[in-house]
Amino acid sequence: MKIAILSRNARLYSTVRLVEAARARGHSARVLDPLRCYMRISAGKFEMHYKGRVLRGVDAVIPRIGASITFYGTAVVRQFEMMGVHTPNSSDAILRARDKLRTLQLLAREGIDLPTTVFGDNPDDTVDLLAMLGDPPHVIKLNEGAQGQGVLLAEKRSAAQGMIEAFRSLYANFLVQEFIREAKGADLRCFVVGGKVVAAMQRQAPDGEFRANLHRGAKASPVELNPIEEQTAIRAARLLGLGVAGVDLLRSSRGPLVVEVNSSPGLEGIEGASGIDVAAKIVRSLERAVQQRKPPPKGRK
Repeated sequence: MKIAILSRNARLYSTVRLVEAARARGHSARVLDPLRCYMRISAGKFEMHYKGRVLRGVDAVIPRIGASITFYGTAVVRQFEMMGVHTPNSSDAILRARDKLRTLQLLAREGIDLPTTVFGDNPDDTVDLLAMLGDPPHVIKLNEGAQGQGVLLAEKRSAAQGMIEAFRSLYANFLVQEFIREAKGADLRCFVVGGKVVAAMQRQAPDGEFRANLHRGAKASPVELNPIEEQTAIRAARLLGLGVAGVDLLRSSRGPLVVEVNSSPGLEGIEGASGIDVAAKIVRSLERAVQQRKPPPKGRK
């Protein structure tokens, strides 16, 4: 099988591990910078070039599309889809997951619990918007932030109003959510591959921090999910159409709450905490999916 890995940095841990896992199973694996992929589109014909050469014979593509290149990156993924190349995460699924508000709306429609969230545009509505949410603390986060960037905690209503005004002055789209105090600065990262949770870890924020991101000093440790948590993660990934996803949950008094679904989850933290070869599981899932797409040999039904 010929696998293309879309990544801007071939030296990143996740990219390196995917290449290693693919080659260990006898596949050809090549890292492509999505910004160096360019395409030709005509009636019924789709062509992809990379650094002056036509790309042919790709069986599967693994997208590692960062937030800063969402538009172009998903266009490249879409072109591969039009060419009949399998991808575990379609361009549309990546776009759904990248938009936090859309993600929450889709999950809430299907009855998946999440922190109560409010969203509005006009400054005249801020007081009522916060009243809809209830008493502080409130969590204010950019709609397309990543790795804890653009996520703030307002302990008082006046602080929440000030932060909202600051975000609006920057013409930023943001959400305001209830603060889940009983989570105690911890969340669960559930790594879903092919409709199954293949690994999970708990991330604990350091003292004085409420964001449980490894990039912000959180500590990762293996964790055993209960059946409800596992099914919640699987449903969330499936509803967004993601074959590979990092689903982040909070443990609350009313059960697991989905806070985010990541379409390009990192491998370093989860493999280190769980001891599980997640990269190999992604490659095996690709093998099954590509095999199912291939027509049976001639003479067989």
